[in-house]
Formats: sequence, structure tokens, C-alpha cells
Amino acid sequence: QTWDLHLIPSLWEPGEKGAKKRLRMFVDRGRVENYAHDRNYPAIEGSSKLSPHLHLGEISPRTAWHATGASLIYRKELVWREFAKHLLFHFPHTTDNPLKPEFDAFPWQKNAKLLHAWQKGETGFPIVDAGMRELWHTGWMHNRVRMIVGSFLIKDLRIHWLEGAKWFWDCLVDADLASNTLGWQWVGGCGADAAPFFRIFHPDLQEAKFDPTHEYIKKWIKEPLPRIVDHKEAREEALKAYHSIVAHKKSGK
Repeated sequence: QTWDLHLIPSLWEPGEKGAKKRLRMFVDRGRVENYAHDRNYPAIEGSSKLSPHLHLGEISPRTAWHATGASLIYRKELVWREFAKHLLFHFPHTTDNPLKPEFDAFPWQKNAKLLHAWQKGETGFPIVDAGMRELWHTGWMHNRVRMIVGSFLIKDLRIHWLEGAKWFWDCLVDADLASNTLGWQWVGGCGADAAPFFRIFHPDLQEAKFDPTHEYIKKWIKEPLPRIVDHKEAREEALKAYHSIVAHKKSGK
């Protein structure tokens, strides 16, 4: 089983023609001007969806840059993409290892059952499951939701960020080694300019803030599922694990 082959052609038009068409849609429909706000809401067509075309060289970052002067925030995302490539060039080991070496001592949990539930969108947390099912069927996931599902895997399940990176690599149409590595290490708190590990997303609060009408969730989730973890307990365990490596680093051992 793989991407929904009936759905994929309607979502992605490969080649330079498709890339230019996607850029025109982003610019001509006013999405650039509203990007700073709309990019956070998965039910809104607020992102450019140029990432597959940029990755495959079907359009250049320079072209996207010059067309999107109305949004400094979007241009920052293009720069972030270049930063990812800079990091991978200078620190090639980060594809498999954390940039911050203290995370080598992090007590990750190996649990195939929990990992499988996350991969298939069967965690019982609607915003997480919607994102994972969108990824499975379309080869794409909204950036806000990528952060939510990443935080859930790493901090609620305490499963190694590499497992998430591998799954995204297998499923994303825009899978890019540099961006994928940077993204997962950012969420996991172990990369360059990363979000601190103790910043743990509460899936329910993220859902209430960014999908308040459940429009996005209802598109992908039809049935309620039991929750595979208790978020409060999982958060406490994650913080305990994080504090253990902080103490280990301070001790110099």
C-alpha cells in the first residue's frame, strides 16, 4: 500500500510547468500577502506547496524569492531551506546523529507498537492522526502539523527522532535530506537553533488553536480511537529524561 494514486495526480503536477503554475497560484490568489497568518492553519490553503518542485529543481529558490516580495515570512522559509543545506554540508553526520552530542545519552524508548500506531495515524489524538493520514495518502503534510506529529513522536512516545525522519523520507513527495534532518532535529531540540526540548506541544491545545472548527481533522478522521498514551504522564516522563541528560552533561561524565 502506498500513496492514493487516484488522489496524487490532482494534487501534484510534476515538472517546470507544474512548478510555475503552483507559484502563480500562490502569488495571484493573494496567498503571499496572507501567508504569515494562514500558514498556521491546516484547513486553509495558505502555503505555497512549492517544496517538491524546489527539491527536484523544477523551480529555483531565486525565482520563488523574487516572486514573493510581499511576504518577508515566506522569504525567511526559503532562507531556512538554504540554511538546512549549509548545515548538512558542514555537519554531514547529522543525518544519523544529533548536532548536540549530549543527546546521544537520551534514553529513547523502543516500542514497535507505538511507532506503528503513529505511522498509521492511530494514536487517538485527532490532530496527530489527521496529519499522519494526510501524509500517507497524499505524500504531504502541513508544516504546523509536521511540528505537532514530530513533537508527539519524540516527546509523548519518546521514540528516536530518526524513526520519524525515516518515515517522512519514505512518505513525503518533498523529502529533502537537508530539510528533513534539520526539521526533525529542530523539533527534538538536538539540532542547530532548535526548539528547546522542554517545549512540548499539547496535541489538544494545538488542535483547539489551529483547527478550532475541526475542518482539517474531519477530512481525515472518521472514527474515534482510544489514546495510546496519557499526554500528561508522557510529558512528565519526557522532561525527566531530558533533565537526566542535562545533569549528565553538567557532571562532565
